[in-house]
Amino acid sequence: MSQIDRAVALLEQGRTEDALKLTEPLAKGPNPSHQELATHSQILKVLKRHADALVFDQLAAERYGRSPVAWHNLGATLDDMGRAQEACAAMERGFALGLNAPESFRVYGRALMAANQHDRAEAAYKEAFGRQPANVELASEYANLVWMRRGDMSGAQHIMDFAFHSGAPPGGPILTKARLWEAAGERDKAADLLALAAQRLPQDVGVLLAVARAQAERGEVADAERLVRSAQVLAPKSPGVLNQLTIVLLAAGKAEEALAAARKGLAISPDDQSLWGWAATAARAAGDPLYAALSNYEGNVAPYDIETPEGWPTLEAFLADLAVTLRRMHVYQQHPHNQSVRGGSQTMQMLVGSREPTLVALFKAVDAPIRAHIAKLGQGDDILRKRNTGDYRMAGAWSVLLRPGGFHTDHFHSQGWLSSAFYVETPTEALDRETREGWLRFGKPPIEVKPPMEADHYIRPQPGRLALFPSYMWHGTVPFTTDESRMTVAFDIVPA
Repeated sequence: MSQIDRAVALLEQGRTEDALKLTEPLAKGPNPSHQELATHSQILKVLKRHADALVFDQLAAERYGRSPVAWHNLGATLDDMGRAQEACAAMERGFALGLNAPESFRVYGRALMAANQHDRAEAAYKEAFGRQPANVELASEYANLVWMRRGDMSGAQHIMDFAFHSGAPPGGPILTKARLWEAAGERDKAADLLALAAQRLPQDVGVLLAVARAQAERGEVADAERLVRSAQVLAPKSPGVLNQLTIVLLAAGKAEEALAAARKGLAISPDDQSLWGWAATAARAAGDPLYAALSNYEGNVAPYDIETPEGWPTLEAFLADLAVTLRRMHVYQQHPHNQSVRGGSQTMQMLVGSREPTLVALFKAVDAPIRAHIAKLGQGDDILRKRNTGDYRMAGAWSVLLRPGGFHTDHFHSQGWLSSAFYVETPTEALDRETREGWLRFGKPPIEVKPPMEADHYIRPQPGRLALFPSYMWHGTVPFTTDESRMTVAFDIVPA
């Protein structure tokens, strides 16, 4: 077995650092092969070290410039980093050399979306889907683009139906169709579709959990508990099942049982942000001190007002330029089907890594507040502080533009450690109302639980303000009704 084969085997076993130790001397050697460079880059990207991976993808494109795969790999990494125009150029070089795989057209579609070339993006997704129609993730991305661009529910649903009839496992298309209906405000249609799916797919754990959640939201708590118990029989040690059991038990008013289920899940998956979020809710309902430790708003949550970035005379001037940059990216009619936004739009490209001067300046300006907050958190044994290394990296960044009546549903960020909201524009008239319209709220779960819970902490937005908080915390936006808009940049960070 070659060193590369060993590295791939280690990667498949989850031993990523060990795999890296094998490929690093090969990729950095005097004459690395295409496979050595590509495998080393792949491992670096699994470790979220995209900037390091880019060096080896660029070297592969220079050394093996007639290889279409080298250009695909380079384009994919550039797209992951938010460098859309460069990603498009790399993919086009690859296509000229013979790229024809569905994944290449998919990467190209994502890069074109990020470059605001949406007709071409949709054409690229159509090419990818035509080559691999049973790929549920690809179909879901394609359907989401059709939905966001035009609000075309019929077209989006047709894509998922086609995936199903092309041989995709039935659960995936059904779950995406249900999320699309929910995004369109048709919650009953989504719940009815899921209920029918549960009857026909009684062994599909994902479907059972989705139906249980929908039934709990409708107030059909006994049926929800029956469904999640069925899923538990099929997958008794699944953190996802135990998470959903926690939710349903909270809806049923069984706080102690809910907290026990969450603790059982956390024993299996100790860093699961969803389980921590629901454990906090269960602890609050049960009067357990865990809630105070997890919320600890004074110690864990804070607003910071950034300094004026270099190159702008005032903070107001910078924010005005930043708003212009972001509005060029807010081109969608509808919100994504799988995010918390309602009544607005969300950018779909990775903003970190963008060459736009305003975005480069923004991420430089928020560095000091982030580092101050990490220092303030300090070390400790709790789930937040025990991960604190004193350093960080961005795990994702996007912008949201809410229209009048818009809001974020209460949610958490499953892939983060610390999450954020940076305010570019705020609905000033709404914010001054006694009802706190447009404010950022914390602590309110997204479904009705017993006893009922309202938010127990708020931050008042203002332009130039950055809010930082643990990713497991429930947070959302109080809807606002004034004829104003609300624009933010949000990002997740993880320890480095």
